[in-house]
Amino acid sequence: MLRIKKLYILIIKQFSLLFVGTFFISLFVLMMQFVWQYIDALIGKGLTLDILGQFFWHMALMMIPQALPLAILLSSLIAFGNLGESSELTAIKAAGISLMQTFRPLIFIVLLIACGSFYFQNYIGPEANKKMGQLLISMKQKSPELEIPEGVFYDGIPNSNIYVQKKDIKTGMLYGVMIYRMTDSYEDAAIILADSGMLQSTAEKKHLMLNLYSGEWFENMRSQDLVGSAYVPYRRETFSKKRIIIDFDGEFNLADANIFGQNAKAKGLEQIQTDIDSLNHTYDSIGRSFYDEAMRYAYSIPQMSKVDSLRAIQSMKSKEYNLDSVFAKLPPDKQRMAVNNALSKVNQQCSDLSFKSMITNDGDKYLRQHKIEAINKFVVALSCIIFFFIGAPLGAIIRKGGLGIPIIASIIVFIIFYILDNTGYRMARSGIWAIWFGKGLATAVLAPTAVFITYKANNDSAVFNLDAYIDLGLRMLGMRRKRSVAGKEVIINEPDYAHDITELQRISEEITTYSSEHNLKSPPNIIKVFFRYQPDHEIERISQELEAVIDDLSNSRDKMVISLLNHYPIVAEKAHTRPFERLWLNTLMAIIIPAGIFFYCRMWRFRLRLLKDLRTIRQTNDKMMKRIEQMGKVKIEKELKRS
Repeated sequence: MLRIKKLYILIIKQFSLLFVGTFFISLFVLMMQFVWQYIDALIGKGLTLDILGQFFWHMALMMIPQALPLAILLSSLIAFGNLGESSELTAIKAAGISLMQTFRPLIFIVLLIACGSFYFQNYIGPEANKKMGQLLISMKQKSPELEIPEGVFYDGIPNSNIYVQKKDIKTGMLYGVMIYRMTDSYEDAAIILADSGMLQSTAEKKHLMLNLYSGEWFENMRSQDLVGSAYVPYRRETFSKKRIIIDFDGEFNLADANIFGQNAKAKGLEQIQTDIDSLNHTYDSIGRSFYDEAMRYAYSIPQMSKVDSLRAIQSMKSKEYNLDSVFAKLPPDKQRMAVNNALSKVNQQCSDLSFKSMITNDGDKYLRQHKIEAINKFVVALSCIIFFFIGAPLGAIIRKGGLGIPIIASIIVFIIFYILDNTGYRMARSGIWAIWFGKGLATAVLAPTAVFITYKANNDSAVFNLDAYIDLGLRMLGMRRKRSVAGKEVIINEPDYAHDITELQRISEEITTYSSEHNLKSPPNIIKVFFRYQPDHEIERISQELEAVIDDLSNSRDKMVISLLNHYPIVAEKAHTRPFERLWLNTLMAIIIPAGIFFYCRMWRFRLRLLKDLRTIRQTNDKMMKRIEQMGKVKIEKELKRS
């Protein structure tokens, strides 16, 4: 009988409740973003509640795959943040249960969610996308309600622009009305001015009835109306009351779903693969026909056998043709005719090739959209797993629950994912990047991040130790911190000045010997740097002896001694010998030539810096020994005065 541990039940309960809540919040946020994108298609259309319900239902189905990764990220981060904040995670680790064992039930659940996301995108999502596209097209085609604004031209009525200076909301009267009408062409355009008017819809909502009062009508006359007429080519009419009937379809008519059925987002994986094969076959045939046509007509290559072609080439080689001399012998009118004919043919071929390139580019774009959508189904499902292995370990590291820090961290991660994914999508769609690279960019960046954070959380490493990252950055850039030695208020052991002077003198002699034996100014040997590394134990020993003397002299009460201690540089003991500790890394850098050049120059810089550091150490040793001798003399003089 399968028994689930109580710990797993506790973790599953916490995660499930948070996942349901964050999922609906994420879905709502994504839906609002989509609504604002198409707000113009909704406002002022007079849509019924059932149409709006279908719109939001299909929109929610479309947004579910995008909401799942964000919900997993946020819920896992909050769940393990709560466990860490309440010290439950510490108790779990104290019981001998590792963090990865704690993740086990949620890993299984997240894998099920990822599989469900792929199934949803492959079977339910395409149908939702098709229905959504059908609704959007229908909404855009629907005539708007008659909510005419004040002070602007309103073009919601077909073939008319209406300007209303003032509107009475209670009575529905319009004041200061100006109407521009254009039914067929500019020849019969009309301008109508009226002091007031009222616009009403008929009962069947198929026509509009416009009643105008105290106005004028200016209209251009049709050309056929002017035949045999002595009237001017426009007419002007002054009226006290005028009624105009305008065709207006106020009903909502659902568009044909097949219009949107060819979109790649409205297809499953199997249909996408079938369409890609058929598209490749179709556009390959088009490309071959374009090529054959260009070879036949553009370059006028006659159809001949292989033997005839070879004979023609040999005959052309035996004769020498100079087009410039032949062109110069022609009379001026023939030359102009030849140039015009050549330009005409070139322009014709350019326009023909431009049209053909437009067809092939459209085909390539259509193919890329299908391939992008096929990869996107796997990427979105995989992002559910990646976001879990970012959110859960991050929550265990941060150890903060609630909606504060977890939401900030989730937003930062999701923004990075969105920017990378959107950038890769746009580059892949335009053909600048390969499709696999563009759609895999976000996954390739966040997957190593998830592995790194999970590794750090499982080993209880400090991921957000700022000093550690600063030190790493300084080492990578070849920079270092300055030595900071401060005077101590309480000193238990006084420095052994006599022994320190002896040590400093010996260190100076060893530095002089080392500098004479090693020419640090010369460039390093490439073979020794990358392939035959030999450690420099002499510098390591000198640095350790110097640090011991500095540690002893830091107990001094003399301010001059403390100031001189801060003049000693912090010596990099190994950076001047090789780029990395491991031999295979050094060999790899040698193979990758740009990186190898960088690390070689960097190591040469460290050699020059070591030479400068050794000179500084020797000069500071001399100053330190003089200061200690002065302190000894002063001490002797004080003792003599006392005696």
